[in-house]
Amino acid sequence: MCRSIKTLRPPVTPEVTEEDIRAAAVQYVRKVSGFRAPAAHNREVFDRAVDGVAAATRELLDGLRVRGSTASRP
Repeated sequence: MCRSIKTLRPPVTPEVTEEDIRAAAVQYVRKVSGFRAPAAHNREVFDRAVDGVAAATRELLDGLRVRGSTASRP
């Protein structure tokens, strides 16, 4: 998949920022779409996809429970 997307769950990454999540979402959408930067006529759908992936990522990270980890999610 996309090798530049880093693992965001604890304990691998103890503190995840919204910037980290957005960066991962952008990388994912770029990989899936095949566009590094979309043309003007595709910008809106590209940005919506990034927003959706970022929201799904936040929901996933907030719901994960990692055995043996005492890290708490915000």
